[in-house]
Amino acid sequence: MLDYSQSLKENPLVEALDQMNAEEGFPVSVLTNSQGLLIASSASDEGQDPNKQSAVVAKVREVAHLVRSQLDMGVTDEITVNDENGKRLVCRPISVNGHDLILAVVVSSRGKAYRRATNNAIRGIRRAWTF
Repeated sequence: MLDYSQSLKENPLVEALDQMNAEEGFPVSVLTNSQGLLIASSASDEGQDPNKQSAVVAKVREVAHLVRSQLDMGVTDEITVNDENGKRLVCRPISVNGHDLILAVVVSSRGKAYRRATNNAIRGIRRAWTF
């Protein structure tokens, strides 16, 4: 079970996000519950606001649910929002021990690979989530 009295840097969920961001150069990543409540975050500079990103993630999830129900699609694997400059918000819904979570990461440049990095972070999150 996670000890919430630990400092954030000792939190294994934060460590999984920190490692992914450091290895891939992502400016910010968050782990939220399905309602968008922030569980863990990692940001490379103070200009990034994980709370704001988690609120956006909740809205993206709502849109994905609407698309899935209206278009009779299967379970959502990934939701990506792209801007004209190539910056992307990638949201990966995951289930961990019966909890529906969303890993969201900002990918700052067009063509930057992210799938392997998010898969590795998801494995780290699943290892850390022991309750």
